[in-house]
Amino acid sequence: MGNQTIKIKYFTDKIEKLTYINGNKSNWIDLRAAEDISLKSGEFKLIPLGVAMELPKGYEAHVVPRSSTFKNFGIIQTNHMGVIDGAYCGDNDQWFMPVYAVRDTQIHVNDRICQFRIMENQPKIVFAEVTHLENEDRGGVGSTGKN
Repeated sequence: MGNQTIKIKYFTDKIEKLTYINGNKSNWIDLRAAEDISLKSGEFKLIPLGVAMELPKGYEAHVVPRSSTFKNFGIIQTNHMGVIDGAYCGDNDQWFMPVYAVRDTQIHVNDRICQFRIMENQPKIVFAEVTHLENEDRGGVGSTGKN
């Protein structure tokens, strides 16, 4: 994949602009809370991320928590991984992170709470039904590492 251009609209000037960090540290891009959020244990909230984007043609975005999100904020992303398809690209199509709080928590504007990367859309798939797959069985679910 060569360089790709993503058009981005910001809904607030209170968050840092997105940047791509080249190198081997990570090729995920951090996203930030666009408003102050207070959550009680057991509450659900769509946290606004303050951006809308037009992804390159043929791409989708995958949004996941940062590795420190649960430790720092006590929240779980309720869909575990958000998929933003290329058609979600209008002026009002702000990105959100749906979260569930497992403890009382405070999230502040500009806190890094999740990250995203873009991936090529899945190619067209055709399913061919068979009665036998002709490969060696691995032993079923949970069999790796058993002696």
